[in-house]
Amino acid sequence: MFSVKTSFASVSALAGIALLATSAIGALPALAQEATKSSSSTWIVTLGGTVEYGPSYEGSKHLSFSGMPSFDFHRLGETQDYSAPDDNIDYSLFEVGGIEVGPVVGLRGGRSAFDDSSLNGLHRVHWNFDAGAFAQYWPMENQLRLRAETRQALWGGDGLVADLSLDWFQPVGDSWLLSAGPRMSLANSTYMRSNFGISASEAVKNGQLDAFDASGGLKSVGFTVAATYTISPAWSVQVYDKYSRLVSDAADSPITSQIGSPNQNVIGFTLNRTFDIRF
Repeated sequence: MFSVKTSFASVSALAGIALLATSAIGALPALAQEATKSSSSTWIVTLGGTVEYGPSYEGSKHLSFSGMPSFDFHRLGETQDYSAPDDNIDYSLFEVGGIEVGPVVGLRGGRSAFDDSSLNGLHRVHWNFDAGAFAQYWPMENQLRLRAETRQALWGGDGLVADLSLDWFQPVGDSWLLSAGPRMSLANSTYMRSNFGISASEAVKNGQLDAFDASGGLKSVGFTVAATYTISPAWSVQVYDKYSRLVSDAADSPITSQIGSPNQNVIGFTLNRTFDIRF
């Protein structure tokens, strides 16, 4: 026989435990909501500084050093995809059929006679920001990626470019990430005239280069390789090499064929610092 003996004290204790349990259960949704809110209001931000050694301007045979900042961010809890060194700053807004889509912004370099005296008499190409959209698809998750970017200059009428890339990402141990893949870049006629065209009056002023009417189309093909080493959760370094071969009118332009080179190679080094920001 099973018997239970109770008293006022034990009943009071049981009632208290039940009340606490009920309160805890009732508080679970609020706690979960608070945790979700905390997660959604926390961003993982990565700031970096990059030093590159490559052509002084697009089509140049002269090499020089340049520096630029890099920036990346995502919400705490979001899966962070691998990226390549020539990806511009983007944010994935939505995904359709496995294809991520969102806005992207980038930075374009400039060109003047200060970079090369052979450019005397030609119009100056100002540095510029560009913005547009990107789309990327992972046939093999976090290993093989197909990506496209289309960006329009924000001012100065510098035209539109579209970059296509295919990358293979390979982790090596716990600290290294290697990546490599081909590249293809296209540009509209506005971009090509701005960067590779020479008007008749400019040809007369320059006295060395012939007039050239550059048309839109395929601009370059190339290959990018990179190696990233994670020093700690907060710090990482990356070295990379970006090679592109100017083709079509970009290669035929006197800016490239007479005083420059169609072979464009850039070596870069980036130091990254990652930290949390709460709002």
